Amino acid sequence: EMAAPRRPSGGGLRRAPQDGRLEEINKEFLCDPKFSDEEDLEEKLAVFKEKYMEFDLNNQGEIDLMSVKRMMEKMGAPKTHLELKKMISEVTGGVSETISYQDFVNMMLGKRSAVLKLVMMFEGKANEGNPKPSGPPPERDIASLP
Repeated sequence: EMAAPRRPSGGGLRRAPQDGRLEEINKEFLCDPKFSDEEDLEEKLAVFKEKYMEFDLNNQGEIDLMSVKRMMEKMGAPKTHLELKKMISEVTGGVSETISYQDFVNMMLGKRSAVLKLVMMFEGKANEGNPKPSGPPPERDIASLP
């Protein structure tokens, strides 16, 4: 699946406020001593921001259950309502039914493993390896994730 071409700036206008908001949050992460030893932090944050905006379908700055549901379907790993709820509470610590950008970045940079994080990592890897890597197939594919 080819990456969609960059839309001309006209199409991205309604994204602008959100882009700016997420950019501010990225700056906070960059200044956070907790992540100072994270390599390529700036590049990672840029990728996280793109991903987050892809999934935040209503541009509210939160990823809700429907967004996670659609994202999982798009990635060919549909989940039940219960599984989706569990995925979200894994990321938010159960305090919220939507995933904020801070939650998202903390999940991606954090040490804890979350299903959503595994999925995001997997998607990244799946997109990188367009010429199929030779050698034995990876042991786990997205369908076998918990």
